[in-house]
Amino acid sequence: MPPTQPPIKAVVFDFDGLMFNTEDIFEAAGRELLQRRGLQMTPQLLSTMMGRRPMEAFQFMVDMHGLTEPIPDLLEESRVIFTDLIPGMLQPMPGLHELLEHLESRDLPKGVATSSSRSYLEDLLSRHELLERFHVTLTAEDVTHGKPHPEIYLSAAQRLGIHPSEMLVLEDSEAGTNAAASAEAVIVSVPHQHSRSHDFSRAHYVAERLDDPWVLDRLG
Repeated sequence: MPPTQPPIKAVVFDFDGLMFNTEDIFEAAGRELLQRRGLQMTPQLLSTMMGRRPMEAFQFMVDMHGLTEPIPDLLEESRVIFTDLIPGMLQPMPGLHELLEHLESRDLPKGVATSSSRSYLEDLLSRHELLERFHVTLTAEDVTHGKPHPEIYLSAAQRLGIHPSEMLVLEDSEAGTNAAASAEAVIVSVPHQHSRSHDFSRAHYVAERLDDPWVLDRLG
């Protein structure tokens, strides 16, 4: 008989590209930012930046294009462009609300662990009245090391009062998947058009959408 799987006691979500289609908006904002400088946002650059903290992600942009402007200035310009695009573009990813309702029907604690800032996370979650539905939220300000380092997922498990192996993590990027794997969590990767080329070999399962039957079954 197959070994019995330990029960999942909490679920932790990544945010960008996993809960909302923000990677689409990041691509549009990055494209506009670089077009203003006569440059292009390539799929390779977007893929490399994905899942990382803003300063680290924009360092890749600076290095790839040889930009001389300070990263904080680029981040602020990108933030303004991004904010202008949100009202017309922001959408929940397929299965998000269905999965949240499934978790709540089973009284499973929920968390968010993102490489983005707290003000950004709380703003977008509040726009969809989701902030209060999460027991724990961790952001770039809460860790010393960004993904793919496991710190953020180890911290999430600690705050939830469980062992990482009792935590199911939902991720959309290679960096995030590797962070969760190194933390020894149960990992479900949910690729989208911007991350389908990533290496998800360390995930326990690769799903098409958040409410994939495998995910619902694993949660009991």
